[in-house]
Amino acid sequence: MSEFSRSLAVTTSGLEAQAQRLRLLSENISNADTPGYRRKTASFEAALGSGGTVSDVRTGPVRLDRTELERVFDPGHPLADESGHYDGSNVNLIIEIADAREAQRSYEANLKMFEQARQMSSSLMELLRR
Repeated sequence: MSEFSRSLAVTTSGLEAQAQRLRLLSENISNADTPGYRRKTASFEAALGSGGTVSDVRTGPVRLDRTELERVFDPGHPLADESGHYDGSNVNLIIEIADAREAQRSYEANLKMFEQARQMSSSLMELLRR
């Protein structure tokens, strides 16, 4: 595999990993008010190719955040116990929005790297045609 193809493959895997991360973040944000919902997270893993070199990046397994669920006092809620409390979600919107901005910037950086590799490949092809 040529270096150009390898760089395109690595940036493409980075784009896919950040897209998966953004999907999880959007799920968390949309379920922030769902009782009993646990925040989803995924870590990144380097996939090793032949010779032990990093060939691409991918997301690891989706995990549920095990921090305590927020206790919400609402005696009229159908899920409320005898004391009037029920378990809310453990989603912190500030953290989710900050993570979404970070994922968006990482996605954009991967996209710029992809575009740069594509332009370099096109320039090389132009030089070879002359």
